[in-house]
Amino acid sequence: MRKEFEILGCVEVPIELTEDEFFNKFIAFIESNNWSFGGGINEIVDGFYVNEDGTKGKYVLDK
Repeated sequence: MRKEFEILGCVEVPIELTEDEFFNKFIAFIESNNWSFGGGINEIVDGFYVNEDGTKGKYVLDK
């Protein structure tokens, strides 16, 4: 039998922490507990998603 939790939320971090650094620390935490993670990650700055090219994307609360 398997049990899963879906995470819906944001983690606030220092501005100098990169997405890659955060994700590596997050995955290290998951793996240190012998858990697995399936999903993705989006960077948000000042309420806006950051596009892959570094430009400001859609506002988080826009539908």
